[in-house]
Amino acid sequence: MLHQPFYDPNKSYEENFKEGPFGDFANDQIFENAGEPKYEFLGHKVFSPFGIPAGPLVNGKFVKAALDKGFDICTYKTVRSGKYACHAWPNVVSIDLDGELTLEKAEAGIVGTKDFHEPLSITNSFGVPSFEPSFWQKDLADAVNYASVGQTVIGSFQGTPKGDGNKYIQDFALTAKLAKETGVKILEVNLSCPNEGSGHLLCFDLERTQKVVEAIKNETGNTPLIIKIAYFKDQADLGKLISMVGKMVQGVEAINTIPALILDNKGKQYLPGEGRLKSGVCGAGIKWAGLKMVKRLKDLREKLNLNFSIVGVGGIITAEDYQEYRKAEADAGLSATGAMWNPFLAQEVKELLRPHAK
Repeated sequence: MLHQPFYDPNKSYEENFKEGPFGDFANDQIFENAGEPKYEFLGHKVFSPFGIPAGPLVNGKFVKAALDKGFDICTYKTVRSGKYACHAWPNVVSIDLDGELTLEKAEAGIVGTKDFHEPLSITNSFGVPSFEPSFWQKDLADAVNYASVGQTVIGSFQGTPKGDGNKYIQDFALTAKLAKETGVKILEVNLSCPNEGSGHLLCFDLERTQKVVEAIKNETGNTPLIIKIAYFKDQADLGKLISMVGKMVQGVEAINTIPALILDNKGKQYLPGEGRLKSGVCGAGIKWAGLKMVKRLKDLREKLNLNFSIVGVGGIITAEDYQEYRKAEADAGLSATGAMWNPFLAQEVKELLRPHAK
């Protein structure tokens, strides 16, 4: 059953930022964990290896609400080294999808709609907005300090293209430095955003990705770093990427949506504005891709004798979906769409985990 979402698709990003979160995330009820945290995630004890990825938790108020509802791994929405505007409304749109979102369906185009329904698949098109570091550093630090025992906050960030390629790489390192200054214990670099009008995701540029990761690690040292990547159609390319950066990173998170043509019922562009014909789809329709990437990453980790953690994302709508990711040997699972429409999902996951806690 779909609850009132904590991010309201009918409001602008700015309205959500100021007025949200909504629904049960807006009440002051706090889920109390029992006992001691028994799971480990990148060196931190957590009550459950489950939470929310970068995206819907747009500021510290949203992060705090998620922590209160039992989401133990919460990711502060991706930030930049300077202010960056959000795409025009609408930013969260339902889609008409029959079954799984295959790569062929994504290329052919799918129809956007205002009717959010089960099985729940959506597209989100924000363009990675950001406030200035003078705002988000304080806000992120406050959220980090709010986390209770058995919980952790991830700081997500990315670079902004500035002139030549070297300045772009340097901006990743600068933003990583700014994020680390907040006291956040885990960093995540977004290498896979499909919503900036770019036809080529950074994670598919293997050599530049390697340089970006090297620059970040030179700046941040031993702070655990997760790379967030897209679905790789070519297993050989995925293998090359992991062989190039697998020893430097502590986590690999997959997937960050499947880019698709979003059309109206007349076959025209649905989302207004330049560079928004394609938008990333998340929710039930992409679970197949997230699970497949977890299994492929597990095989590569074993083959290359590496020890990074695998963070599974994509289509975790129910606690049973989460269990599928754990059976695929994801070290943690994160839910965006499912969590947005079900504020009790973390508690349902914990109920499922309870007999199997170890």
